[in-house]
Amino acid sequence: MLKIKSFLIITLIITNIGTSASFCQSGDKGRVADFYQNPVNRGMNPDPSICRVGNDYYLVTSSMFFYPGVPIYHSIDLINWKLIGYCLTNKDHFCLDKNNGSPMMYAATLRYHDGTFYMITTEVNGGGNFYVTAKNPAGPWSSPVFIDKPMFDPSLYFDDDGKVYYTRRGSFENKDIVQAEIDINTGKLLTELRSIGKGMVSDDIEGPHLYKVNGWYYLMAAEGGSRALHMETIGRSKSPWGPFEPCPYNPILSQHNAWWHPVKCVGHADLVQSQDGRWWAVYLATRHMGYNYFSNLGRETFLVPFEWQDGWPRVNAQNVYKLTVNTKTLPLHPWESGPRIDDFNSETLSLDWNFLAYPNRKMYSLTDRPGYLRLWGNENGLVETKQVAFMGKRQKDINSICKASIEFKPQVTTDEAGLTVFQGSNFHYDIFMTIRNGNRVVALRKTVADIKQEAASFSIKSDKLYLKIESDKDLYHFYFSDDNNNWKILGTGNCRLISTEVADVWSGMFYGMYATGNGKTCKNPADFDWFEYKGLDK
Repeated sequence: MLKIKSFLIITLIITNIGTSASFCQSGDKGRVADFYQNPVNRGMNPDPSICRVGNDYYLVTSSMFFYPGVPIYHSIDLINWKLIGYCLTNKDHFCLDKNNGSPMMYAATLRYHDGTFYMITTEVNGGGNFYVTAKNPAGPWSSPVFIDKPMFDPSLYFDDDGKVYYTRRGSFENKDIVQAEIDINTGKLLTELRSIGKGMVSDDIEGPHLYKVNGWYYLMAAEGGSRALHMETIGRSKSPWGPFEPCPYNPILSQHNAWWHPVKCVGHADLVQSQDGRWWAVYLATRHMGYNYFSNLGRETFLVPFEWQDGWPRVNAQNVYKLTVNTKTLPLHPWESGPRIDDFNSETLSLDWNFLAYPNRKMYSLTDRPGYLRLWGNENGLVETKQVAFMGKRQKDINSICKASIEFKPQVTTDEAGLTVFQGSNFHYDIFMTIRNGNRVVALRKTVADIKQEAASFSIKSDKLYLKIESDKDLYHFYFSDDNNNWKILGTGNCRLISTEVADVWSGMFYGMYATGNGKTCKNPADFDWFEYKGLDK
């Protein structure tokens, strides 16, 4: 019986926290820069939603099938973001429908009103639309308050007359945005849901947010889907119910100019006014190198300033097309970087570790063998809808290095443990220890859609091995070593074959440690002494 202390491994407490943007260093604190680099929140961080409380900014992004759910970040300058917690951290938050074994969290909205933070989101596989609240954005967050089940992308607006509006995507048939007044204490709708608008540029509209600026109500929404045609549009009205006059400059935020720009899929934005009176938008986009259409990292969080002209928000398109944004920043406030290497010497995990689905506590331990992360492989393979002995971090850089030290004694051919580059159940590359023809080997497997290929294997003698994965814009390179010094290459994998576009997923790439018995339970655990991630992008 595993001795796991009070879910210590699952209770994610801050131990090693780094910055999300590498644009500035600690010595730059307080400096106003003439430019900054996008994305400001690297790796899988789509559908950003933001609010300001005094001089502090808080931002949430979508988490899809990863646990914990809905990460929340803190910034003082809008550029450097620190992960401070998650809004969804317990079974109550995840098992929203007892018949649903695979929760999937879509876009969230974060709002602050009268001393309370509100995070509203959708569990699209059964739970529906709900919100949680907190006095401290780092948590704890309340039990969920359920609203309704149809559709997704809910948002809240707290009007200055005390009314609160609940806005979301309408039906697929009507392709509209619907809204109702809501009792924010109970989640009960006080009015019937009413259609307040359809697409202003396309017939595909989602991600609505309602704002009030200078006496006008603005309805901003994402259109065109979340791939290459993604964009952001806006309309205004003197009533929160519309009708909303479309902005003559729609789409106000997009990248439909040229396919060779390094930024694509721009959309799903949220607005915030900084303490100096300027306005900014956070939004999702994908990052590319050269003429490569494919992206592995997923949709990331970008930032752009805008100005109000004739009552409409206007964005300099050059600040969207390029990764360098030429504008005066707020006084910079970089966060102290955490260590690159996690040595698992603590009884708690740093916040940046994620699981596939809601985790099985018996498959993980930091205390069974102090100084090691122990994974017990069960019958499940690398599937996001199952409880799997998997623990991963976002790949945040196109050029990166991931390494780990592993000890494992496989007994049968179904036993395996190692590192994975994971995009989804049917799109991942794995380097792992296992048994082949009675011999212990390190092997490379490629899973692309319905094609599975064990591309290479090499006999090994020791039950301790060092594994390494390096990435560039074209390839993942897989290495192993007996001494963490002399590396042998086992093979490569094409990046585009497991890109988000090919995999057709809304998530992004994770580097993960894993163990599985592939239909059986492993008799021996996999012990990881340390894990290192090093980003090489500027």
